[in-house]
Amino acid sequence: MAEANISVNQDQFKCPVCLDLLKDPVMIPCGHNYCKKCITDVWDQDDPKGNYRCPVCKQSFTPRPVLGKNMMVAEMVEKLKKMRLQATPLPAIPADPPASSADPPASVHTGSGDVQCDSCTEIKQKAVKSCLECRSSYCQNHLEQHENLFRGKGHNLMDATGRLQEMICPRHGKMLEIYCRTDQQCICMMCLVVEHKNHDIISNAVARTEIQKHLGETQIKLNQTIQKKEKGIEELREAVASHKRYAQTAVEDSERIFTELIRSIEKRRSEVTQLIRDRERAAVSRAEIKLERLEKEIDELRRKDAELKQLSETQDHVHFLQSLSSASVCLSGSTDGYTVSSHLSFDDVVKSVSQLRDKLQQICRDETERIGETVKTIQVIIAPEYETREEFLQYFHPFTLDPNTVHCSLYLSEDNTVVTSTSYNYRYPDHPDRFDYWMEVLCRESVTARCYWEVEWSGDGSYTSVAYKSIMRKGKSNMSRFGCNDQSWRLYCCNSSCSFWYNNIETKLPVVSSSKIGVYVDHSAGILSFLSVSDTISLIHRIQTTFTQPLYPGIGLGYNMTAKLCHLTM
Repeated sequence: MAEANISVNQDQFKCPVCLDLLKDPVMIPCGHNYCKKCITDVWDQDDPKGNYRCPVCKQSFTPRPVLGKNMMVAEMVEKLKKMRLQATPLPAIPADPPASSADPPASVHTGSGDVQCDSCTEIKQKAVKSCLECRSSYCQNHLEQHENLFRGKGHNLMDATGRLQEMICPRHGKMLEIYCRTDQQCICMMCLVVEHKNHDIISNAVARTEIQKHLGETQIKLNQTIQKKEKGIEELREAVASHKRYAQTAVEDSERIFTELIRSIEKRRSEVTQLIRDRERAAVSRAEIKLERLEKEIDELRRKDAELKQLSETQDHVHFLQSLSSASVCLSGSTDGYTVSSHLSFDDVVKSVSQLRDKLQQICRDETERIGETVKTIQVIIAPEYETREEFLQYFHPFTLDPNTVHCSLYLSEDNTVVTSTSYNYRYPDHPDRFDYWMEVLCRESVTARCYWEVEWSGDGSYTSVAYKSIMRKGKSNMSRFGCNDQSWRLYCCNSSCSFWYNNIETKLPVVSSSKIGVYVDHSAGILSFLSVSDTISLIHRIQTTFTQPLYPGIGLGYNMTAKLCHLTM
């Protein structure tokens, strides 16, 4: 029965505001008990006219009552807490009755990531709302109590968030209600009066709208960048796949060509072997015929030698003399002489074959080296794409115009960085590097790696170029004019047209409004880009090729034009 009484009496020691056991209990004049903090918070936000009411019985007090601790109730609460700690295990919980629409919502315990109710003192329940004025979060039960106490007081509720403290000014303890454009930060009203006086101030809602609009634009740019990079990935993958296909085709073609070459050499080897064998058979056949005849003649001579020997032994002088005359006639008829050539080897043939081998080996070495150099230039280009002038400026290089190349109608000034075309002939000394027909000039310095420079023109226009040093300088043919041969590239710009030229092929481009042209070269990657430079930078034209020699910046002009190589400060 004692446990039952305690269970019943627990409600008498709960605060009507936080609905939990009283903490630092105080009694107000009407006799109701509250947590000191709870009733203080209620009265701090109560009627500004000075009427302080009891949240339970609504009795008003003037002036504000002085709160004193209710010692008896405090002792009872402490006893209840101790009895809870010493309580035996709870009995089995009976089955819950069917819920009705009038039943209060079941409490929900907090889990990982949930916001806890600030008013729960025992088991923390999951908060569903946060009050910006009270700066507290409430579970469903405490939220209902909060609404009963502060209905009509303009308390601003929001979904429970763990960032409630982030919405309070750490310096003044006030809500961050406004946004300072000047300092780009959220501030409270006290900040506005003190640190942010005379700053550009707007509401948080307006600031969010503005910033979100900017974020939207940023997102669009990000999506465009993503799409561009995804396209680059696809192009790179396709380039790698093509590179593999071309490499496999090259391997197969090379194998076929080398197989044909080996077969050709094998055929020539067989022909030389056959030639030697045929020569051997012919020579041996003739020698064998002569050998057979000589052997027969030797046999005949031996027979005659035997006859002469027999004759010399006869005692009959008449027979000897008669037989000797006949033998002498036969001997006198056999007077053939034979010579054998001392040149019986094929040394000259072997020497010729050795010379052929040496020549083929030298050709193979030279051609293999040349092929190797060609293979090195074949690569999957992974060239960075720059979008801002600052990115290009990291490769800026100052250039100066070469007086030995300048046409006689062009005048150099400002330390050879400005060139002006006139109708006057300056009669410069003759030089093999000087352009003598087209009004052109090259720079002293070459481009062999990544490099960026800018050219600013005035007048009717100019053409900004790059060229190999080997470009022709003399005569009026296209071989000495920038962009009209395979030794140079040029971008022509004037007020009414724009075009790119290479190998005498024109590519028409949109008219460029800026009179300043940026040029970017990545020599190893074979990239040449022309850019329009103003407040922003934009691509005019870009090519990708293979540069086989160092490049030299060049400028070409018509009459009464000026172009300047810009010297930039980083």
